[in-house]
Amino acid sequence: MALNAEEQEKVVHAINVAENETSGEIRVVIENHCPDEVHDRATYYFSKLGMHKTVLKNGVLIYIALEDHKFSIIGDKGIHQRVESDFWNCTKDVMVEEFRGNNIVEGLVKGIEHAGKQLAKFFPREHDDINELPNDIVFGDR
Repeated sequence: MALNAEEQEKVVHAINVAENETSGEIRVVIENHCPDEVHDRATYYFSKLGMHKTVLKNGVLIYIALEDHKFSIIGDKGIHQRVESDFWNCTKDVMVEEFRGNNIVEGLVKGIEHAGKQLAKFFPREHDDINELPNDIVFGDR
C-alpha cells in the first residue's frame, strides 16, 4: 500500500505550499504497521526526526500506519501554548472523511493544507523564514 512516485510528489507539494504561508514545519511519516499505540509511535518519530528542535517549537507531525488504519497528528509545545486543546480535531476530521473513501493521498493532502492554514494564523511566515526541516516523506518500516 505504499505511495507511488506521483502520490509522494503530491504530498510533498502540499507540504511545500503549506509551509509557504507559515513558519511552522510539517513532516509526514508513513508506515504499513504501527507496532505501538499510535500516539506513542508518532511521538517516537517526532523525537527521532528532531522536530522538537525548531526555533519556535512549531513542528507538526502527521503519522499514518496504512494497513492498520491508524493515524495521529502531534504538534510541538510552541503550538500547544497558543491554541486550544482540540486544535487538531478539525484537521483529523478532514482526513478521516477522505480515508473512509480509501483516498489516502487526498486525505494527507487535505490534512496538510488544513494544518498549514491553522499554523499560519499563529505562526505566519516571516520574510527571513528558513525551512528548518526537510519536506520529504519518511517511510518508517521499509
